Amino acid sequence: MSTSGLPSSERRQNTRLLDAALLENVRERVLAEAVPVTPSRVAAAVHATGRLLGTAGALAAVESISAELSGLGPLQQLARDASVTDIFVNGPDSVWFDRGNGLERAHVHFDGETQVRALASRLVAAGGRRLDDGSPCVDVRLDGGYRVHAVLPPISTAGTLLSVRIRREEVFSMVELSAGGMFGAPVQQVLHAIVDHRLSFLISGATGSGKTTLLSTMLGLSSPHDRLVLIEDASELKPVHPHVVSLESRHGNLEGGGVLDLGELVRQALRMRPDRLIVGECRGAEVRELLTALNTGHTGGGGTIHANAASAVPARLVALGALAGLSREAVQLQLSTALDAVVHVERTQAGRRVSCIGLLAGDASAQTIIPAIELRAGAAVAGPAWTDLAARLELDPALLPGPHGLGSSPDRLGAVA
Repeated sequence: MSTSGLPSSERRQNTRLLDAALLENVRERVLAEAVPVTPSRVAAAVHATGRLLGTAGALAAVESISAELSGLGPLQQLARDASVTDIFVNGPDSVWFDRGNGLERAHVHFDGETQVRALASRLVAAGGRRLDDGSPCVDVRLDGGYRVHAVLPPISTAGTLLSVRIRREEVFSMVELSAGGMFGAPVQQVLHAIVDHRLSFLISGATGSGKTTLLSTMLGLSSPHDRLVLIEDASELKPVHPHVVSLESRHGNLEGGGVLDLGELVRQALRMRPDRLIVGECRGAEVRELLTALNTGHTGGGGTIHANAASAVPARLVALGALAGLSREAVQLQLSTALDAVVHVERTQAGRRVSCIGLLAGDASAQTIIPAIELRAGAAVAGPAWTDLAARLELDPALLPGPHGLGSSPDRLGAVA
């Protein structure tokens, strides 16, 4: 039984019973043996203290202390909500979370800066790295789907900062994303066709806009005969597909050795006969290897990229290519035959939405993204490149209405995002 179902006043009363002395007593008992920390061991240690907490108090003690010793500490209660994707600690009394509707302030607090720093240090250590004055900014991935980033003072002027990204194991189907309002039936059909016709594509958008969620779902539409090789800085993609190989970059050890970056992983992946090569997030010099791969017969691949709009993607790729030592002309030459389409997602007040699907246009000296589908007044309408995209995907051009309501009825098509 979880105490999360108790009234908030009762939870606060039980929490007050969990003083520092009880926590330290149980901690000493549990950690005295070099075996995994389990709820049963914590419960036995709580019982051994002789404290009369009552049933609800004992349950609260087990949950809180288990989280303190091997979980997210006071943040664990937020992580239990399946809709929460991010948790941020800006200070002992400033904890925020995101469950898809923007940032919300949590009724969770720490006893002080010392407790925040202790939690950050323990989480980073669990990821095999070190958080101290010599390494004040650290990013690690933990079992359970947590990606943790911590920053220590004086780099942070407000005390220890902690950011936790939670990867949910559940992967949504296209039908579920459509039902959730990310897109309507016409756009769903187009996304299916992009995968079926092996167009190379990037999903663009801001942080938290749903790029990884959509990419995971679209990869699941690939033929079961395809071999998918996924390359990520931190493993987040979980496509429902029978043949998936995942590679994850590795940070250096304490001496700075053993680094394996995304660019090297792309080069290694090319030797693994991928049918679809996917870079979870293009954000650095690895774009050079990705563009090269997409130009050497590895169609149907792609990934995600941070961009404010679909039209900004070519410039973003040029900027990233510069990190790899490529000139603007070299990136544009590669890009002209590497990328077919861009799917842009946005986070709106109504939720996460596919706001544009565009085609790459131009020659080797300059490229731009021409919208084929645009979101206007909550509905998908045909853009200037729709006829070309429909022809490539063998779709009926009448699938979408024109920007002024021409073509099929918006009522029949439904709202899209």
